[in-house]
Amino acid sequence: MALPTRFKNGNDLYQPLADINVTPLVDVMLVLLIIFMVTAPLLAKGMKVNLPQANAARALDPKEPIVVAVGKDGKIALGATEVAADALVDGVRAMMGSDTTRVVHVRGDREANYGDVVAVMDRLATHGVTHIAILTNSQSRSAPSAAVGGAAATAGAK
Repeated sequence: MALPTRFKNGNDLYQPLADINVTPLVDVMLVLLIIFMVTAPLLAKGMKVNLPQANAARALDPKEPIVVAVGKDGKIALGATEVAADALVDGVRAMMGSDTTRVVHVRGDREANYGDVVAVMDRLATHGVTHIAILTNSQSRSAPSAAVGGAAATAGAK
């Protein structure tokens, strides 16, 4: 947009306006913000479980863990994929590869049958997966943490 300017000799010339129109920029940014706010929850992978609370939980090493989720209906998910109980150990071993020190995080829903969660841990432990941790929600932090205190909580993890 240019504004007319009259010079001393009487000629009208158009000079460009050097200001940036910020309104369209703000509109585009707000639309992008809304798009990101809507799509961010959709990017979460895996089965939705309601983790129980624990006070004595501590964080594990920062290596990428293998996540096994047990839903309240007893269904088992390996990462984001639902698997049968018979295929769980083979799937975990395939994800572990040659690194047998990778930790398997077991996420049991708060309303899941305790026997289902223990059965998953027992199946993993009897097939040689010894680094197992149960994930809980810490009361002091909102991020999930792993309970690795005793042999019952970790199924033999050292």
